[in-house]
Formats: sequence, structure tokens, C-alpha cells
Amino acid sequence: MEKLSQQEEEAMQAVWQSGPGFIKDFLDQLAEPKPPYTTLASTVKNLERKGFLKSEKMGNSFRYLPVIQEEEYKKRFMSGFVSNYFQNSYKDLVTFFANEKKISATDLKEIIKLIEKQ
Repeated sequence: MEKLSQQEEEAMQAVWQSGPGFIKDFLDQLAEPKPPYTTLASTVKNLERKGFLKSEKMGNSFRYLPVIQEEEYKKRFMSGFVSNYFQNSYKDLVTFFANEKKISATDLKEIIKLIEKQ
């Protein structure tokens, strides 16, 4: 799966939050400062071209629907991230965050409990 730009990810977040809708619906979901309507429209068209969205013509407008669900994108993105930056080692990923003091001992204990329940 192709990695999305920050602008594309923000647009997809808006789509996932609002569900199927029109450019204006997605624009309403975005935080300030909002991009111009035409910028978001171009981004949405790029997302459709990349296969993340599909469109349905409704009158003079297009209604967009997500093809890729948020959880699926997260799974694929994180798998690629761990593969590219941590040689596919989740242990190395956790070690990195522990060394950077971005994860606490309490967090690690909770993660261990989750793993043991599996």
C-alpha cells in the first residue's frame, strides 16, 4: 500500500470520521486552518486515483466513499513502518521508544498483560 502524504492522511481522517460524503462534509471535519476547498478537492481526487476512495456521481457532484478502512490502513502502515525502520522487529520498536523515554514501565506492563491474554 502506498504511503500517504500528511495532507492525504488528514483528508482520509476526515473521510473516516464523516463517512461517505461530499468535499464540503470533509472540509467541515478538518481542523483550522482549513485548506481551500479546491486543495481538498484535488487531494480527494488523488486519493481516488490511488484507490483509497471511490466516487459516485450524484447530480452535479460526486459523493466519496472510503475503499480502505482506517484499521486496515493502520495495520498496513505500521507493518511497513516496522519493516522499514526496525527490520521487522517489534521488540526493536518498543526498545526504541523505551530508550527515548516515550513509553513508561506501566505502559510496558499493560502491553505484556495484553500479550499474555492472547
